[in-house]
Amino acid sequence: MARFQLSDLNEAQRLAVTTTEGPLLILAGAGTGKTRVITMRVAYLISQGVDPSHILAVTFTNKAAGEMRERLALMIEPAAAVKVTMSTFHALCLRILRAGIDRLGYKNNFSIYDEGDQLGMIRKIIARTAAKDEKLDPNVAKAAISKAKNNGWSPPRDDETLLGVVFARYTRELKTANAVDFDDLLLLTVKLLNEHPEVRQRWRERFRYLMIDEFQDTNKLQLELVTLLADERNNVAVVGDDDQSIYGWRGAEVSNILEFEQHFPRPTVVKLEQNYRSTNAILGAANSLIKHNPRRRSKRLWSAKGDGEKVRLVEAPNDREEGQFIAEEIHRRHLDNDEPWEKFSVLFRMNAQSRILEENLRRLQVPYRVVGGKSFFDRREIKDLIAYMSVLANPDDDGNLLRIINTPARGISAATVEFALQWSARQKSSLWVALQSSALAAEFSSRTCGCIQAFVQLVGGYEMSINEPLTDPAAIVTKLLAEVGYAAELRRNCKSAEEADARESNLDDMLRDLGHFAGRSTKGLRGFLDEIVLDQEREEDKQEDIEKKRGVTLITMHAAKGLEFRHVYLIGLEEGVLPHDRSKSEGTIDEERRLLYVGITRARLTLTLTHCRERMKFGSPSACYPSSFIKELAPEFIERIDLKKLLSTPVAESTGKSRFAQMRAALQG
Repeated sequence: MARFQLSDLNEAQRLAVTTTEGPLLILAGAGTGKTRVITMRVAYLISQGVDPSHILAVTFTNKAAGEMRERLALMIEPAAAVKVTMSTFHALCLRILRAGIDRLGYKNNFSIYDEGDQLGMIRKIIARTAAKDEKLDPNVAKAAISKAKNNGWSPPRDDETLLGVVFARYTRELKTANAVDFDDLLLLTVKLLNEHPEVRQRWRERFRYLMIDEFQDTNKLQLELVTLLADERNNVAVVGDDDQSIYGWRGAEVSNILEFEQHFPRPTVVKLEQNYRSTNAILGAANSLIKHNPRRRSKRLWSAKGDGEKVRLVEAPNDREEGQFIAEEIHRRHLDNDEPWEKFSVLFRMNAQSRILEENLRRLQVPYRVVGGKSFFDRREIKDLIAYMSVLANPDDDGNLLRIINTPARGISAATVEFALQWSARQKSSLWVALQSSALAAEFSSRTCGCIQAFVQLVGGYEMSINEPLTDPAAIVTKLLAEVGYAAELRRNCKSAEEADARESNLDDMLRDLGHFAGRSTKGLRGFLDEIVLDQEREEDKQEDIEKKRGVTLITMHAAKGLEFRHVYLIGLEEGVLPHDRSKSEGTIDEERRLLYVGITRARLTLTLTHCRERMKFGSPSACYPSSFIKELAPEFIERIDLKKLLSTPVAESTGKSRFAQMRAALQG
């Protein structure tokens, strides 16, 4: 029985929910309740008799998919809700490839390489390939390869540049290792569906109603995947906002949403313009800014929450005064109004801008959290554990095999490994296959052969155990770590007992997660590894960071997309910062404007924009000029404040007051 009411929706939302057939474009402005609309549309489809297993809803993060799944279970019977496929693009592609990648010459137990694995492989290829006078940054190579794959390109056969050769060898070595990277998940899925009509038809029959969230962030391959999954029914509903397209630098194509009609003719277009987050003053500033983008779908956000306070535009003499002003004001608001620290956020274009602000927050003992930092999965012991598990699931995975072959030390030297790698490359086999070859063994001493044989027997034995039915993978991996003495090796390499305890605790947490996964899933170790890799995509831990830690949130505008805060300070509104210097030469000024728009629309109650006349750059003061975007903000929504004038009258030290006391009084008055 359905547990939702269409009467709870506004008119535009209701139209989006009840339009069930044919292509549908939902233009969902910031804060207009798009998650609610998507979830209720799925519930409505089921209430109209659509088989829930025929519905596919694609989001960009597992967290968003999980949130939709939870909301859906409150609207319809849980048994029906679990039949709906709610997935990220990468998780969907993984599912399709696990069932059919053998048609492309891979084994179904392929590994997925994360960014660290990719960089490691690319570094080794460059080291083996480059001439003495040739240089290629592995990060640059990785970015170029990723861009090529997201455009659907394969390595050109006649490209003899170092980058071209590295791209070709990287592609070959990945396949030899029976591994794919994140970009391959999309690229190979599109290839599989294009080249094998029977596979394409099977998935079309499965997914008859498609819903794609954050469509403005899709790239060329993701659009092609959607068109391949859509059949003649064209029941494709996309939700997005071209005004929030800020990921062009990583391949997102805003044209996908601007030119939607070219791919899915005669769609129903619904605009969600009522904002449930911000005041009209904040929305007025946002609307006046974004209308200067020449290529956009017209929309105007409005709110029933009233006008609210004007947006403050503060000009500071320098970045020291800027940081002190923001820190002092947050401190005052917290004390005077009992505002929780977590209701405040400071947004910036680049991470480096937070340093002076952090110094001032620490001085006032204001707790804060910088969103981001080292991921749990980037810690050495976790990467080692994942490498061991990956090799048990896919021994042909050269990247992870190389990580564990001498961890802990087992008498297999780097020279031995390099020789074996070169031998396997000549034989066009994986390192695992090479290590088992009697021909390779003949090249080594009896001692080295004994060490290699012991390692092969160790991995082979545990590989057989972990793939037996009804096994406990966590118990098997725990036993393996104990047998190789990993914990003892870990402790030897730690600087203190506290560090060792923390690292062992991380291992325990991961093994506990493996045990929990095995208890709720039949996908085994391979499924657990898939879940780990997919959970790391799209900066997904940012909200978890915010929820776990207390304090003022310091965050880049890119990372803040999708979040909201009661009070927002947006700093550094200067030429060369926002818009960034590169935007003029690269023709991305429109995306910079959209980035500021995203920052502005994070604010619920108050918004303060700041810029400086002088900012420290490379250790020296440098003159700054107000951002050209400031002129585009409608003046009726803006209150201008000059800190230099406010601070020009000295305050006697005998008063014991901060020199910012008069500023506070002026701002309050």
